[in-house]
Amino acid sequence: MCTGKCALCVGTGLYPLAVISIICNIILFFPGWDVKYAQNQQITEEVKYMGGLVGGGILVLIPAFHIHLTGKQGCCANRCGMFLSILFAAVGVAGALYSFIVALMGLINGPYCRYYLLIWGTPFKDAKESYLKDHSTWGTCTEPKNVVEFNVGLFSTLLVTSALQLILCAIQMINGLFGCLCGTCKDKGPL
Repeated sequence: MCTGKCALCVGTGLYPLAVISIICNIILFFPGWDVKYAQNQQITEEVKYMGGLVGGGILVLIPAFHIHLTGKQGCCANRCGMFLSILFAAVGVAGALYSFIVALMGLINGPYCRYYLLIWGTPFKDAKESYLKDHSTWGTCTEPKNVVEFNVGLFSTLLVTSALQLILCAIQMINGLFGCLCGTCKDKGPL
């Protein structure tokens, strides 16, 4: 596969991953599918860092546009375009890494919820045993309803999505290097 076609595949693959990241982060603002928790600032701290919206979303979507255009015939498909795709892919790597770290911390610390009937906080944050291994502890959170499952599902999705973004952007950095050094192997057409 030539470097231009590879860039086209990488760019196309990054679009849905960025959209999934953005959607997951927006949904995380509404635990229990209710707006009152966001209005009362009763949401998980890692959601406020907007790893999926900024990191896995915007910081990956902008490079995806350039990487996709680098793969198009006659549009940035030259050595300079490939060099720029390395820089844009590096921005994508940084965004995906930020999203990955925020999602990982969201999974490790657990959700912000009401527990012991009156206390709001993160009951699993300083626990000796991980709540992810012991599903019986998930009932500790009484409000919002099913917030543990909600957070685990969405933060896990963000974790996988950002890992795939990281891999694709790293592939494009290598592909861009080859394209910069060797050319994009675009058809010259008849002379």
